[in-house]
Amino acid sequence: MRRIEEFRQYYNHTIHPELVRMERKRNRLLWLLLSAVLLSGIVLFLQFYLQVLVLSLLLLLPFGLYITYLLYRIQRFRQTFKPNVVNLILDFIDEGINYGTLHYDSKGKIEKKHFMASQIFGSPAPVYQGEDLISGKIGELDFALSELGVKELSRVRNRLNYVFRGVFLRSEIKQPNHGTLLILPRAYKQYLSRSVRKMTLQGGALVEKDLNADFQRVFMTYITPEVVINRLLPEGIQQVLTEYRENSGKEIYVSFVKQELYLAITEPKDLLEPYIFRTNVSFQLVFEFFQDIHLLLSVVEDIDQNN
Repeated sequence: MRRIEEFRQYYNHTIHPELVRMERKRNRLLWLLLSAVLLSGIVLFLQFYLQVLVLSLLLLLPFGLYITYLLYRIQRFRQTFKPNVVNLILDFIDEGINYGTLHYDSKGKIEKKHFMASQIFGSPAPVYQGEDLISGKIGELDFALSELGVKELSRVRNRLNYVFRGVFLRSEIKQPNHGTLLILPRAYKQYLSRSVRKMTLQGGALVEKDLNADFQRVFMTYITPEVVINRLLPEGIQQVLTEYRENSGKEIYVSFVKQELYLAITEPKDLLEPYIFRTNVSFQLVFEFFQDIHLLLSVVEDIDQNN
């Protein structure tokens, strides 16, 4: 993958001008919102002092149409901002020599059957939502990823709790693998008992040697007897996952189930969702999304090279 350092230069020359163009649209929306506030004040003033029912109805009709038009403009702004920026980010990524053309579907998502097949989260996931599907090819590996929001009913309260919220990736490795490997964050051990129990029923066990000490401090790794751990989890990948976890504070989950690879990164907010009342011309806003995608695809690229 192209280096992260190159992304800043690409941002300055390609993404920043697009953000500035979208900023002009946002400013026009703010003027329309200000006009709506002024118009509502005028309508209320006339209704209060004139108290003429027919006139009030005549004034409310165009005002209602104006508000409808304004809401449509805001929705259009939100719907076009993210695809415009994501496609520019993907243009940067797929220029790497190991990458095929990447595709983006703002309404698409990873299918629920793949989320369940990962064995990372033991929940039946009754509420399953997603968006921003990105798919393509890295070396010989096809992959797909999307943002997901998965919820279940709380066991102790009458409300929905998040099972997972973040970016989820699925890929298929070419070299045969007959077992299951599961990497879970130690910080969330108490919430992952169902996943651990399922691994145990498959004959899986916690790995207590042959792994980097820093990696073991952050992650729990379970494997079934058939797994050759050094092939699926080389030192380089351990280091990448550990450094990203410590630098970002986001939790990372990984599983290999036979020939399927699954990666998940938690994200507490919707990435690249535009603001209306503050500027979106921000390198950090774009870079955070790029970092998550960069990590996921880097791991897939390393696995492709090791297989």
